[in-house]
Amino acid sequence: MSSSSNVPVPPPQPSLQPNALSANSVASSTSSLPSSVFTLPQTAQLEALYTIIRNKHTSRGDFLFYSDRIIRLLVEEGLNHLPVVKKSVVTPTGSTYDGVGFEGKICGVSILRAGEAMEAGLREVCRSVRIGKILIQRDEETMQPKLFYSKFPQDIAKRYVLLLDPMLATGGSAMKAVDVLMENGVSEDRIIFINLISSPEGLKTFCERFPQLKVITGWIDQGLNEKAYIIPGLGDFGERRYCE
Repeated sequence: MSSSSNVPVPPPQPSLQPNALSANSVASSTSSLPSSVFTLPQTAQLEALYTIIRNKHTSRGDFLFYSDRIIRLLVEEGLNHLPVVKKSVVTPTGSTYDGVGFEGKICGVSILRAGEAMEAGLREVCRSVRIGKILIQRDEETMQPKLFYSKFPQDIAKRYVLLLDPMLATGGSAMKAVDVLMENGVSEDRIIFINLISSPEGLKTFCERFPQLKVITGWIDQGLNEKAYIIPGLGDFGERRYCE
């Protein structure tokens, strides 16, 4: 018997099969989500993208590139939830094609400053789209979200609004933004909120407050810690996006 026969053999390491997800996949099953919440298809490729942007050692250049890939997927999914009407066109062969077209106009509204990172993804798929902006910060005296600045297209009340903000933690800023939009004449059911990562607590609070509003999120994390940070999260999106 050789001396190597007494060396313990390590057990085989588990590996992910194509399209399989790790234990860090969406915390809540889609069946337990509010009916107004929609997630991107939870594929292994999507989790790989999130793994890159969650890594604290990821370079700023890679963070920009891979977060932009996710943002574009989210915007495309958001457009899937806009209403359409029947539309017929004539093809170059002279044939008639009975298809659909978007009903009404849209605009994007970003919650500053992190939401600005999602504007480029919207412009890439919607040419000449109008963009509005909202700046909301916490009032240090009341500890409540406070509106500091807003600018919208004049006809925003007649448009469908894609509200853009990468992270949904407690939901305070997002709810204040929706309040501001509704004060400017936008119907709740004409708003689609798009974000990269949500906490279950934030989703629950937000959707109970605005049940007619649709939420498109890329990933639902485990929850919030004692400082109301999303866990595992990815840190401060704005800092990682804009700071070296």
